[in-house]
Amino acid sequence: MSLPAVSDRVPLPQKIGYGMGAFLDMWGHWLYQSLAFHVFNVFLGMAPGLISTALMIKIFVDAASDAMFGWLSDNARTRFGRRRPFILVGGVLAGIGLPLMFAVGRGWTDTQYFIFMLVSTFIYVPVMSCFNMPWVSLGAEMTPGYHERTRLMSVKNAIQKIPELAMFVAAQFTTLAIFNDANGKPDILKGAQVYTSILGAIMVAVSVAIFLLVKERYYVKLVSRTHQRIPLKDTLYRTLRNRPFRLLLGTMLSYGMATAMVGLLGYYATVYYVCHGNLAEATKWNSLMGVSGMLFGLAGIPFAGWVAHHWGKRNALITVLSLAIAAFVGDWFFYNPELPMLQLLASGFVAFTGAGFWTIYGSAAADIIDHDELETDQRREGSFAACQSWITKVGLALGNGASGWVLQFTGFDAKLPAQSDDAIFLIRVLLSAIPVVGLMIGILIISRFGLTENRMHEIRGQLEARRGAV
Repeated sequence: MSLPAVSDRVPLPQKIGYGMGAFLDMWGHWLYQSLAFHVFNVFLGMAPGLISTALMIKIFVDAASDAMFGWLSDNARTRFGRRRPFILVGGVLAGIGLPLMFAVGRGWTDTQYFIFMLVSTFIYVPVMSCFNMPWVSLGAEMTPGYHERTRLMSVKNAIQKIPELAMFVAAQFTTLAIFNDANGKPDILKGAQVYTSILGAIMVAVSVAIFLLVKERYYVKLVSRTHQRIPLKDTLYRTLRNRPFRLLLGTMLSYGMATAMVGLLGYYATVYYVCHGNLAEATKWNSLMGVSGMLFGLAGIPFAGWVAHHWGKRNALITVLSLAIAAFVGDWFFYNPELPMLQLLASGFVAFTGAGFWTIYGSAAADIIDHDELETDQRREGSFAACQSWITKVGLALGNGASGWVLQFTGFDAKLPAQSDDAIFLIRVLLSAIPVVGLMIGILIISRFGLTENRMHEIRGQLEARRGAV
């Protein structure tokens, strides 16, 4: 890529500081999702349908609390900015609260586990929203540069590979011999409690670092001059009137729902098809798949950025979604008990396309804020982040809520020593088929996205003529 204008550049320490928020985003939002079935179903024997229902409710609560904190941060005016105070307080509390999500007893009934999951969700989720909405909003207001936004998201997504790796090795950590019970079997619950305590401490430290490193460019040069308040209703109704936003949101919904519905199936394909139910062996492969995903994902970020720079963000999204279809079709061949090493390609190719998708998605979302400012004369990053949460997390809630029932539909039963051939076959078929349908819909939607590079240069010129450069 060519170098950005000097005035558009975000210094590398600020890019790193912003990118470090991925530690909290990944662990605070998705670590619990990734360990919930491993702990509550595989170890504690809780029904998978109840677990997926609890996770679905969690995301609905998340959507509502995100809307509140997106709105609050849009309207905040403090000596430290409108995003950074929320980032600090929410991040510290999220790190402290993470291990408490697994503070359950043994031998409880399914109902008791279900109630605990719901109560802990209603307490923890607003804390994460306090951090996440201001952090997401901040990413859209750190630079006005069309390509510098992609560079910022590239650094953020490269850093994100570190916490992603920690999520892949989480299951293996919980099965370490140091956590074995008196019978020599892995005490997965104890392992999860120790692991989340370690990660929670890192989250606290990272929150402080973000607060110290990042700057709020638009707040200092533009937002702090006005006290115009943004109504709460704008977080849904007025943002959805923005057509480019609706198209980008629809693309993300198609991608997110389709992949969320089969998020469990890859894990169970590894455990019960490739490793024939050997949990310890499967968690080792999961860790290696995490490394593969990290390496392939790192390669996917500059690839997507290169495509975006030469052919635009819309074509970059179409490219990575097309490659993702090929990756999920390949899962049928890559999950192979005769050649278990091929699993590394399964996770790698999906990570390659996923990293590219989220890099360009975040950059395009920042362009939409400029488009909205031209129409409304307001900077509403928090409102758009909140509306995005409302819609996409409802979609993810439906996808995650369906995931456990999809697993049950296959005939899977964790209480059986081995799964039937029919169950394994359906797991493999659905793992490939469901994402392909969703990704094809996503390509159709994003092909109509109209915020090209030339159009964004026009919008920037009009904005700077009206209110000056930022």
